[in-house]
Amino acid sequence: MISHGSGGSPWVHADLARALVEAGYVVALPEHHADNYRDDSKPGPDSWTLRPAEVSRAIDAIGRDARFAPLLQLDRVGVYGMSAGGHTALTLAGGRWSPARFAQHCAVHIAEDFPACVGLVTHLTGGPLDDFKQWLAVKVIQSRFDDDRPREYQDPRVAAIVAAVPAAADYDLSSLTTPRVPLALVLAAKDRWLAPRFHGGAVRSACRTCEVIADMPDAGHGSMLSPLPADISGIAADLLNDPPGFDRSRMPEVDRRIAAFFVRHVPAAVRAAAGSTLQAAAAD
Repeated sequence: MISHGSGGSPWVHADLARALVEAGYVVALPEHHADNYRDDSKPGPDSWTLRPAEVSRAIDAIGRDARFAPLLQLDRVGVYGMSAGGHTALTLAGGRWSPARFAQHCAVHIAEDFPACVGLVTHLTGGPLDDFKQWLAVKVIQSRFDDDRPREYQDPRVAAIVAAVPAAADYDLSSLTTPRVPLALVLAAKDRWLAPRFHGGAVRSACRTCEVIADMPDAGHGSMLSPLPADISGIAADLLNDPPGFDRSRMPEVDRRIAAFFVRHVPAAVRAAAGSTLQAAAAD
């Protein structure tokens, strides 16, 4: 299962999907409700609450499809998630979070983590309106996200997880000290959307058992997207385009490392036809 980022498309993970197919897996790419490139009306905590169950429903959908039955071992499912999909992945790994924690984080760190709190609505320019933008953002976030009930979700079929540049500032990090299943991280030091010290870096520091598949000092948030969309503009381009000097040719090796992690922890049921077909399923 591959869980895409906020406002994203499943297809920007096509190269990773191919690497996983070549390793012997059936790959499904759910399109998350109201947080995708066709409908981005409910990003953030509203989507994060729904996403883990959407992954479960996508597993169910693949399991009901007779074409895949001989290829499946549904008690051993791997999950990869990037950005908001990484948040999904961390929840499935046993992480516990709440909307109120998100609001509290943004109230304290709005200047340092503005894109994580606001997304693509606006950005800081260094101009005279920045203080007002920060004040207004905090007020709106606090009015929308005051629910402090912990969000948790488990699917016993999920047996190994990779979280790439995950959104994570709203987690109780003690819940990720010893994840319930093997958990690996892919990190990017020049991530401008999710400041590493509050997100992926914080998970790395808290997690005692996590494996770091790649920690790329010159990669940005969008470096995980492969292929990278050609028509990115505006704020999205600032946050997603590769930083100067990043060598995108290294990403196939990162994909192979991710596939190797799953091979170690979630052995593929069938390898004979690996690489022949890429299948995709959409969650409702």
